[in-house]
Amino acid sequence: MYLLNKIKNKLQGNYIKRSWPGLINAYKQYLPVSSKTPIISLNEGNTPLIFSESLSNLIGSNTKVYLKYDGLNPTGSFKDRGMTMAISKAKEEGCQAVICASTGNTSASAAAYASRGKLKSYVLIPDGYVAQGKLAQALMYGAEIISIKGNFDKALEIVRDLSTKYPITLVNSVNPYRIQGQKTAAFEIVDDLGFAPEWLCIPMGNAGNITAYWMGFKEYSKIKRNLKLPIMMGFQSEGSAPLVKNIIVQDPETIATAIRIGNPVNREKAKIVKKESKGDFQSVTDEDIIKAYKKLAEEGIFCEPASAASVAGLIKNKNRIKKGSTIVCVLTGNGLKDPDCAIKNNDAIFRNNVEPSLKEITKILKY
Repeated sequence: MYLLNKIKNKLQGNYIKRSWPGLINAYKQYLPVSSKTPIISLNEGNTPLIFSESLSNLIGSNTKVYLKYDGLNPTGSFKDRGMTMAISKAKEEGCQAVICASTGNTSASAAAYASRGKLKSYVLIPDGYVAQGKLAQALMYGAEIISIKGNFDKALEIVRDLSTKYPITLVNSVNPYRIQGQKTAAFEIVDDLGFAPEWLCIPMGNAGNITAYWMGFKEYSKIKRNLKLPIMMGFQSEGSAPLVKNIIVQDPETIATAIRIGNPVNREKAKIVKKESKGDFQSVTDEDIIKAYKKLAEEGIFCEPASAASVAGLIKNKNRIKKGSTIVCVLTGNGLKDPDCAIKNNDAIFRNNVEPSLKEITKILKY
């Protein structure tokens, strides 16, 4: 019995050692945490870097295209990377409640991690502009939802004001701990490839994520001395492109609700990323986004529309890419976040009211 227990304990120990511990524990030495930080985690991070044969062939010139699928985080978006840090630090500081403005993904993530950390969460959303999948998540996680007559930018203005006047922690991307957590995606890309890609293509809403990735690549380059930094390519929808046009868009409109933001709070930081990386900010049409959305689905990858902006942007720039390049497109959210978009924008055949008989089904299958 002793020997059996010893073998059992050894096997269990090996299993625990091999399992992913969540991004804070995995990259603790690069993050502003200490032994006093209560780590609030859902084992986020460690999302797959998927090689895309069809996109690689489409771009040509011996290019390799990979997809960083952050839609496989616990709540289905990249926001979990930042939220594990933001909520952990809020808990460390004795916070009892958190608040955010959201187009959907932030609300789902904030509510989930707040619930995990036994904190109260409040969410302001623009009325009618949050996909049902995301709203359902926030409600199930127990957030108190306040739907306002206005857009995301107005909601963010209100929560920023509230957080300065009352003992409630703001967990939008203006919270510096959010960026710290999100930078770990860059670490993972380098760890998986062994190097940084020539281009990093990414959707932009509030521009916190492009800021975080650049921070991550730069920090890793100090450790891995031969690491060449990528060109950062940020993409917005044509109807919501304040960073591309360098303006405030008063009434942003796009099918990609996650990036329907007219006045990004990380505007100045994003400009620095663009300059330092010799990158570019461009817009893509909603039609381009849907085409990319469908193309990804052909490879079995279901992302939300905003995620497909990175792929739409890559396709738009295919003639600019040097031969033999490695490209990474960031897919920020899962397709199940916005089921209505999928139902309205697909080329599948859906037959209903069919008689439940072998004869009828065989006729449809043409056997």
